[in-house]
Amino acid sequence: MKIHKLSIQLSNQIAAGEVIERPASVVKELLENSIDAGATEITIDIDQGGAKLIRIRDNGCGIDKEDLVLALDRHATSKLLTAEDLAAIHTLGFRGEALASISSVSRLELHSRSADADAAWKVSAEGVTHPELEPSAQPVGTSILIRDLFFNTPARKKFLKSEKIEFSHIEALVKRIALSHFHISFSLSHNGKQCFHALAANSIKQQERRVAEICGKTFVEHAVTVEFEADNLKLYGWLAQPTFSRSQADLQYFYVNQRAVKDKLVTHAVRQAYADVLYNKRHPA
Repeated sequence: MKIHKLSIQLSNQIAAGEVIERPASVVKELLENSIDAGATEITIDIDQGGAKLIRIRDNGCGIDKEDLVLALDRHATSKLLTAEDLAAIHTLGFRGEALASISSVSRLELHSRSADADAAWKVSAEGVTHPELEPSAQPVGTSILIRDLFFNTPARKKFLKSEKIEFSHIEALVKRIALSHFHISFSLSHNGKQCFHALAANSIKQQERRVAEICGKTFVEHAVTVEFEADNLKLYGWLAQPTFSRSQADLQYFYVNQRAVKDKLVTHAVRQAYADVLYNKRHPA
């Protein structure tokens, strides 16, 4: 076979295989875009575990009309300009692949209005057909609708789990993000029923209320607040006393620059710190 260039649709679907594993992957990418846009209110509506519908609305800075179509192109981003910027990443998503990948395996609508725009505009794409730009009714911010995820890649759709399992991944993701962005209010609904709602939490008391809602009231009652700064680094959060231990590491959340991380070095350090006070394979929270 001769060497040839892949079509845009096929290359985007291949990229989608790396970025979009399940509905929760879509929610993660879109939530990160909303947070990077400076949103203080984010609403997430899910139908049928995300396979039928994912809608995310925010009150962020919005996207200019002339950038809407470009936003669906691969490697199109407002977050990087030069190679030097890679060494100073201060956003959650920056590769510019998410929207292109998502639109290649779904029916996507992107509505947005920037603060200085007179009206909102909408761009639609279905499996990366040529996007169409139309007027829309939308307040300042962005609203993205993802319908029929994997409709054109049935092999991928076949590997989705049950509606309940797929939504549980989305709910866990939203709560994990809510624990590191207290200044944002989050609302999550599934099949028209609200499942999680967290108001913006700016004071310590409000933050503890959010932590209690996600980790449990008992956790907060047995937790110690930690805040320490040295050499331009800051460590803060909540550590449960040894009397509140777990049979599994299900209440361990770690973040670097507000980005959730899983790191063996960090989990080992925490386990070592609690080593003298936790026994019988118990886990700290």
